[in-house]
Amino acid sequence: MSSLDDVARRDGWRCWVCDEPVDAGMSVNDPRGPSVDSRTADKKAKVAERLAHRACNTRKGAVRVVIAWPEHLHVVEPAPLITVAERLERKGGRELVARCPSEKDARAAADWLVDRFSRLVPGLPVTASVDAGGGQYLVALAAGRR
Repeated sequence: MSSLDDVARRDGWRCWVCDEPVDAGMSVNDPRGPSVDSRTADKKAKVAERLAHRACNTRKGAVRVVIAWPEHLHVVEPAPLITVAERLERKGGRELVARCPSEKDARAAADWLVDRFSRLVPGLPVTASVDAGGGQYLVALAAGRR
């Protein structure tokens, strides 16, 4: 098991669940304090431990984690990002993750996804593409196998 400081430095002191900063000076007993989340349920995970707020880590134990899409992005039928991350990490490939009403919305979603996946699955090189189709714009993520 890695130390809290090692995991936190690697993850940039950001919670992998909510993507908010984690305060290094906060007590580990505080809900917003730092904790190490062990991904023992996923034996194939490349990163075994991740930084999380104590409350995010505790809540994650009771229900399946859902990474929220930001409200400022205009997406239709957004894919569950944890599921997409697990599949891309395991086998690579390309996945459609959202439909958007405009190309501007799709580009904003694509940029956010690449940034978010850089912290959600560190070390997995993910690219995003936007394709027009059927009067809408499709956002896809692609990753090679690690």
